[in-house]
Amino acid sequence: MATLHVTEPYTLIKKDGDTLLVHIPANEELERESSKVRVPLIKVDEVVILGDSTVTSPALGAMLDQRIAITFLTRYGTFRGRLVPSFSRNSLLRLAQFRAHENPKQSLKFAKQFVIGKLSNLRTILLRSNRKMDDSEVTRSANSLDGVIQQVKKLESDGSPPPDPGKPQSGTAWGSLQGLEGAGTGRYFAVFDRLLRGDPKMRFNGRNRRPPRDPVNALLSYGYTLLMHQCAAALQLVGFDPYIGYLHSSQYSKPSLALDLMEEFRGPVIDSVVLTVVNNKIITSADFQTEMGSCRIEDDPRRTYLRKYEARLNTEIKHPIFGYKATYRRCIELQARLLAKTINGEIDAYPPFKIR
Repeated sequence: MATLHVTEPYTLIKKDGDTLLVHIPANEELERESSKVRVPLIKVDEVVILGDSTVTSPALGAMLDQRIAITFLTRYGTFRGRLVPSFSRNSLLRLAQFRAHENPKQSLKFAKQFVIGKLSNLRTILLRSNRKMDDSEVTRSANSLDGVIQQVKKLESDGSPPPDPGKPQSGTAWGSLQGLEGAGTGRYFAVFDRLLRGDPKMRFNGRNRRPPRDPVNALLSYGYTLLMHQCAAALQLVGFDPYIGYLHSSQYSKPSLALDLMEEFRGPVIDSVVLTVVNNKIITSADFQTEMGSCRIEDDPRRTYLRKYEARLNTEIKHPIFGYKATYRRCIELQARLLAKTINGEIDAYPPFKIR
């Protein structure tokens, strides 16, 4: 199963039997004639539409019947909305999810595991990248991350409630967790530029977003947006409400649980793709444009990035918990199912996804 990315503007998507018929219009500027592509519905688990395209009602109905979610983004990757199949009938899981959210001790336990998974994977990426470089600064940051992870593991609930947006968390277990997560992420990104060896103009001077102001941050932000929707789809498949989370505060229009689950996969999926396309000069600084302080990737290199992203999701690895081979796409779903088993009391603790 894969995601169908529709990147050409004014594309028409119709239903034709058990397939989606994608009409791609001619492009005079690129001297490209119109074309049609058939995509079997059975091979698709999500459709992502960038920019202005049209989906007919029969096509929408067929996708919803096949439990295919449709995500609408602007041409530059900003989220517009999402059309999803009917909610899972597993209402008992959602009730248990809500109860865990309201239980400070249980909520903190889940949040800790998401942070441990995230920081462990960021540390592994630094160690992997540094095998040939042998950069002392990268080694120092990796060792520092290990220290932060150990501190996170020692955190105990003090009964303080989950974070409330706009209210300070200092002096509480939640405040400590947020501080440690921020410190660990900061140490990782402090040396991320040292991992980049491609176009000398593709430099990274720190994380910035909304909007991203340089090519590397544009690639990271765009990738994180795609990954968040992949996580939301996995959670909905299992039966969760993706808007009720633990590490990320629950607030209007914020898919907090999807953001929680995404933390474990940021490094192994998106950061790895960014390092690949930059270090191999697959994407260079010439592939971006900056307007009003916002850096955006051009259309053709965006399609290249999407192909690399899909290839990464479909990469098979030995699952760190179960020991069998699974794609990263499947691993995201498995983590959602492990979270469900933990919330339902079938296993004692949620095991974070940690690459080796």
